[in-house]
Amino acid sequence: MSVESMFGPVDIAVSGLRAQSRNMEVISSNIANARTTDAGEGQPYRRLRTIFRTEDKGISGVTVDDVIQDMIALQRVYDPGNPRADASGYITMPNVHLPVEMMNLTVASRAYQANAAILRRYQKLVETTLDLLR
Repeated sequence: MSVESMFGPVDIAVSGLRAQSRNMEVISSNIANARTTDAGEGQPYRRLRTIFRTEDKGISGVTVDDVIQDMIALQRVYDPGNPRADASGYITMPNVHLPVEMMNLTVASRAYQANAAILRRYQKLVETTLDLLR
C-alpha cells in the first residue's frame, strides 16, 4: 500500500468537510436574507445554491465548484402599507423558502458529521496500529 493511497480516505473526508462547511455558509446566508427586499440596486435577495464537483475521476474528494443565484421566480406578497409596495400594493420578496433551507441545512450538517466520523475512525485506527507496534 502506497502512502498516497493510505491517506486517500482522509483527503476525501477533509474535502467533504470543507465543501459542506461552505454549503452551510451559503444556506445560512439564504436564511439570514429570507426577508431582504433590497439586496442592492433595488432588487430583492436571490437564493444562492452551491454546486459541487468531484476533484478527479474515480474515487476522490469533492469541492465547491461555484455558488450561483437561483433564478426561480421571486415571491410577490400583498402588503399595501409597505413603502416598497408597487401601485397594486405588492412587494417582491426573495425566492427563499425557510422550510426548504432548514431541510438543506440538516442534510449538509449530517454530511459534515459523517465526514467528521470518518476522520475519528481513521484516528482510532492509527492509534490502534501504533499501540500494536509498541
